[in-house]
Amino acid sequence: MTSAPAPAVVPTPATPILSVNNIEVIYDHVILVLKGVSLNVAEGGIVAILGANGAGKSTTLKSISNLIKGERGEVTKGSIEFKGERVDGMTPNDLVRRGCIQVMEGRHCFGHLSIEENLLTGAFTRRDGNAAVKEDLEKVYNYFKRLRERRNSQAGYTSGGEQQMCAIGRALMSRPKMILLDEPSMGLAPQIVEEIFEIVKDLNAKENVSFLLAEQNTNVALRYATYGYILESGRIVMDGTAKDLRENEDVKEFYLGIGGADRKSFRDGKSYKRRKRWLS
Repeated sequence: MTSAPAPAVVPTPATPILSVNNIEVIYDHVILVLKGVSLNVAEGGIVAILGANGAGKSTTLKSISNLIKGERGEVTKGSIEFKGERVDGMTPNDLVRRGCIQVMEGRHCFGHLSIEENLLTGAFTRRDGNAAVKEDLEKVYNYFKRLRERRNSQAGYTSGGEQQMCAIGRALMSRPKMILLDEPSMGLAPQIVEEIFEIVKDLNAKENVSFLLAEQNTNVALRYATYGYILESGRIVMDGTAKDLRENEDVKEFYLGIGGADRKSFRDGKSYKRRKRWLS
């Protein structure tokens, strides 16, 4: 008597650490900026939000971190969940305590403080003692060796790359599970951009920090991200694995600089059909 074949093992999909569900964002009670944006970030993943300037990338990140309220913005529809808990009604520091922090576009270091003083401000929500904070400070210096050399320098007099490293290092001092990284390559030399993205890759692999990054430099973002979403005029117009997006003809033309220049918009592509699979 033959035994029945064993059932096939179906791999379990990665659990999302962040779920953004059909959100709508309005500024000043009038200006509609995001229109039904949905995205997921798997735990331990690196996900990129791509698009031109003004597409809504920064607004998406600020909606998640709740910093949008400081700019007279509001999430008027949809929901945002972090680690299975709805967070769109929380304050930014409540979210930091839960393990999600944003690194703002433009770095925003405290220029009058030293690099080390800037890093220590990132631990203000922690209550686990000075020894643990010093241990994490040493860990930051191991990842960002330039910062160790400049630890006593006034941050306002350091280079743009060093300030960006300081901003990411400051976020790490809060012991995050997830970092929202806004335009990390802006204004930096290609060599410094590569260095920063390599550190992001290491943090993801060694510290299990998930990343959601908004980036105009599609080429570099798709080399380090595992998944990507393309935003245009406040809507998601395409998403897929980084590999699939790199090989997509429309993405090549509009965001990687490969192909013809006849079309003015991603939406004009003959092969492009917007997939209406977001929540209604």
